[in-house]
Amino acid sequence: MAGAAAFAAAPALAALPASGEVEVAVVGAGAAGIAAARRIAAGGRSCLLLEAAGRIGGRVRSGPGKFGIVHDQGAHRLYGGGRSALVQLARAERIRLFEPPPGRRLYVGEREARDNEYDDFTAALRRASRAIIAAGEAGRDVAAARVMPELPGWDASVAFVLGPLFASKDLGEVSSVDFARAEDRTEDLGCRDGLAAVLAAAAKPLRIELDTLVRSIDAGGRGAVVLQTARGNLRARAVIVTASTNVLAAGAIEFRPALPRRAADALARVSLGSYERIVFELAGNPFGFRADERIVFKVADQRTAALVGRVNGSDLAYADLAGRFGGELARAGEAAMLGYLKELIAAQFGAAAPVKIGRTEVVRWSADPLIRGGVSAATPGAAASRRVLMEPVQDRVFFAGEAAHETQWGTVGGAWSSGERAAEAALRLFAGAPATPSSPAQAAKKKRRGK
Repeated sequence: MAGAAAFAAAPALAALPASGEVEVAVVGAGAAGIAAARRIAAGGRSCLLLEAAGRIGGRVRSGPGKFGIVHDQGAHRLYGGGRSALVQLARAERIRLFEPPPGRRLYVGEREARDNEYDDFTAALRRASRAIIAAGEAGRDVAAARVMPELPGWDASVAFVLGPLFASKDLGEVSSVDFARAEDRTEDLGCRDGLAAVLAAAAKPLRIELDTLVRSIDAGGRGAVVLQTARGNLRARAVIVTASTNVLAAGAIEFRPALPRRAADALARVSLGSYERIVFELAGNPFGFRADERIVFKVADQRTAALVGRVNGSDLAYADLAGRFGGELARAGEAAMLGYLKELIAAQFGAAAPVKIGRTEVVRWSADPLIRGGVSAATPGAAASRRVLMEPVQDRVFFAGEAAHETQWGTVGGAWSSGERAAEAALRLFAGAPATPSSPAQAAKKKRRGK
């Protein structure tokens, strides 16, 4: 009790009103949190974003790093073309978008695949995808691996592309229904300025407190939610929580009263898999990659990775390690990841090829305590859990994020749409009540009118 009293007496967040209150609090300043805060502000309600990290973006992180060349350490594609709200925002802000080369380059051993091998691989991918989708659409919520047809010679390669590379989990851990509901992601765009530039532009008008870890959310009182943070307490009428399912399932934020069993189970069943990245230099483009092209390999098992060559037309490349194998390497540490990269390059481009690798940068999302994984994928039998995450708790706690989107899960656009949906639900709590005079939306209107 003494500890609780001392915490309650901590100073309020510097950016808050003297009352320490706000109408809607948003936990997490990734795509979902930013979208939610923008919609709340547009609805004329006061809103504050609380971000535990020292930056915004969540699983979107970009910058020059040690290379002096802007690159993405996490998400690096926007899907949906001109229909995407984020694509429209980026174009309005004159952020440079581009279309990456279509398809993937395929290597068989140390050579590029022949035409007939490309045809066989593409046919195998389509056959496997159709089989999983057919099972899912028929309501068979089983492991996607169970309904995979036999694909002589291509089983492991196809399973890697459809499992770890797509869902950050092996297909044995992915619900066939969840897989079937995912929208097509072939219409994609990259960002020359780094994907984080899009979220930075979106966040410009918002009130954001960085380095503000939320320790607990108490929705047990009448008419208010109390958030305890490392910097003080905050009262809100509603809260939108956008932390990852792995963070929430681990109990990093305490909920009072405890989350209903239904919600807690949903968080655990729509967990994040592993998706890690090594950024590395290949000076002079020794392997003849095209700018921003994707490269996969014919393999015998899941111990593989996918590459992206000549990122933004530079000497940088990505090696993406995902699923169970990627998670094992991430837990083993940076040295193990770099050791595997050299093995892969030697196996695919010749024994002398690893010397072509220059400086490296290792990104282990599974080891980040504020993220704890790659993207969400529902476990077999749990596809309905995403809808559970869309349900409010105590009528005042709303969840958002890519895990709370049934068709765009695993994407930045899905997180954005989910944030907007949660904000719309929160705004309904204020139906009929006058807007907050000091809300960012009204302040912006007054400024435009010269008041």
